[in-house]
Amino acid sequence: MAGVMESEEQARNRFQSELEFIQCLANPNYLNFLAQRGYLREKPFVNYLKYLLYWKEPEYAKFLKYPHCLHMLELLQYEHFRKELVNAQCAKFIDEQQLLHWQHYSRKRTRLQQALAEQQQQQQQQPPHGNATK
Repeated sequence: MAGVMESEEQARNRFQSELEFIQCLANPNYLNFLAQRGYLREKPFVNYLKYLLYWKEPEYAKFLKYPHCLHMLELLQYEHFRKELVNAQCAKFIDEQQLLHWQHYSRKRTRLQQALAEQQQQQQQQPPHGNATK
């Protein structure tokens, strides 16, 4: 019975460490670090990145705090992208693009929430459809 508990614990530890690692992939500076150290050229590491694609499945993706990491994981499947990450300017460009995307998303979300609040406020101020003054 102790062997079963140990394997469950190992599976839990693997899940946790893979969850932490995959989310690090959302950071272009970390990707640049990996590329400059040669990890992105090593076949076992590239195979590991391919293995991690299972995180795109909804039953795993729901645990991600930074779902943008899945897009980076997808891009890391391409050798050309992995090679470009050695260049710090490439990582800086990706970082800037992410920031612009998040700013746009944040502004868009704020406008959407404001519009929804205004709509709800208007609905509360309107008299009910059954006009009793007739």
